[in-house]
Amino acid sequence: MQLVAMKQSFFDQGLLDEQFIQLEELQDDVNPDFVEEIVTLYYRDSLRLISSLEQALIGAKKVKAECNLFREYCRAGNIEG
Repeated sequence: MQLVAMKQSFFDQGLLDEQFIQLEELQDDVNPDFVEEIVTLYYRDSLRLISSLEQALIGAKKVKAECNLFREYCRAGNIEG
């Protein structure tokens, strides 16, 4: 009962949709943990992708800072810089 209530709550909040129902329909006696495995893979991949995006953002900020520094050197006529 608790699981059913929690699942309905997730639907009500928009955290689950009809794709989740389709996943559940693919689960059977041969693959009783199918939904759990798919959700676990999704979150594992999501964490990896978010980490990659964060690293790219940090890299982009560093490039932007260096470009701004280069622009200031150019404006000041600082050839060495």
